Amino acid sequence: MSLSRFNVGDWLDSPLSRRRLDLGGTAEQRSAVQEICRRVAGEGDAALREYSERFDGWAPAEGESFRVSAAELTKALGRLPAGDRAALEFAAQRIRDFHAAQKFEEVGGPPGLKLLTRPVRRAGVYVPGGRAAYPSTVLMAVIPARVAGVREVALATPPNRDGTVATSILAAAAIAGADEVYRVGGAQAVAALAYGTAAIPRVDVVVGPGNIYVALAKREVFGAVGVDAVAGPTEILVVADHTAPAQYVAADLASQLEHDPMAWALLVTDSEALADAVEEEFSDLLRRLDRAAVVAAAHCCIVLTESLEQAMQVSNDFAPEHLELIVEDPGRLIAQVENAGAVFVGPYAAVSLGDYVIGPNHTLPTAGSARFASPLGVYSFLKRTSVASLTRGDLEMLQEPARALANLEGLTAHANAIEVRMQDER
Repeated sequence: MSLSRFNVGDWLDSPLSRRRLDLGGTAEQRSAVQEICRRVAGEGDAALREYSERFDGWAPAEGESFRVSAAELTKALGRLPAGDRAALEFAAQRIRDFHAAQKFEEVGGPPGLKLLTRPVRRAGVYVPGGRAAYPSTVLMAVIPARVAGVREVALATPPNRDGTVATSILAAAAIAGADEVYRVGGAQAVAALAYGTAAIPRVDVVVGPGNIYVALAKREVFGAVGVDAVAGPTEILVVADHTAPAQYVAADLASQLEHDPMAWALLVTDSEALADAVEEEFSDLLRRLDRAAVVAAAHCCIVLTESLEQAMQVSNDFAPEHLELIVEDPGRLIAQVENAGAVFVGPYAAVSLGDYVIGPNHTLPTAGSARFASPLGVYSFLKRTSVASLTRGDLEMLQEPARALANLEGLTAHANAIEVRMQDER
């Protein structure tokens, strides 16, 4: 396979450099999602059963439930091979330790003012299925909610056509501490979590990745609930110099492309020799990969720059979900990072490790949203509320400019609410 190659000028002029999945979807997709959300909101479980049968290939029969019992979660944990359970528990502890450091203390300010931080009462986690089971996503979403102090965490995931859920998903839910697991996927799951049905009580925030229908549903329900992000396909950008092992770079590019034929991978380098070597390694690797067809269908490009500083400009403009720095002096480049979901430094910091066991969250901003968004974290489940406790002296100090601003805006009742207090001699 020959990778698309650009010099930096051609790359910046190319429409590819301004690529972004249109997260608005097609008119047909938007219409379908709006209809699903409208019907689930209005008809509840009846619509949920209909869409589950249509899209998941399963819906609970009379007397059955969308919910997986707590006993089944425990059984799944027991059925999991010992090595797999140990790996999940190891990853869970690393994730828990990292997120525990995201402490948000109550903040004070001038006398009488402070900022309260409180968790949402109930969180919904969406875990995609279909192509594969993702127990790591369970850990990455449920554990930060638990660290934040969320009282109830509900998880929704697509079932198999016999109504079962992958053992690894259920075991991860048990390890992470999910309270509820529901066998329902797609836009209908997001709508049920957002609006509530008799079977699935509504939540306050919905988090987790998914396909375009899940992304559109999160956009549709935003306002009724909070959402973490409207996510697109995964992406990786590697900034590398002549010291980077070509086989490492090729392997890392392919590792993210195997997720999705719409995924993106870029090597940005000032070394033409490295570019040649990576292209050769990538072609050889493609012959051996189980998911070679998916990798080959995805977007993979090499951008040649005149310097590593220019490479960082390309990276910041692209705002990648995953950024790898495999260079002789990474410290110099770390200081230049402006836009990236997560940064992996050095030849041994493979993104694959970050997907599972390093500790930081793997649910990251995609499609350029790293320009303004952050990874999923404890803060995704927290709200902030300001508290003002004022004395008569505070009123006297603040009243004049407050009344002036109220009158400036023509809101005389606002000014009056201050004036009546000033006239009161108590």
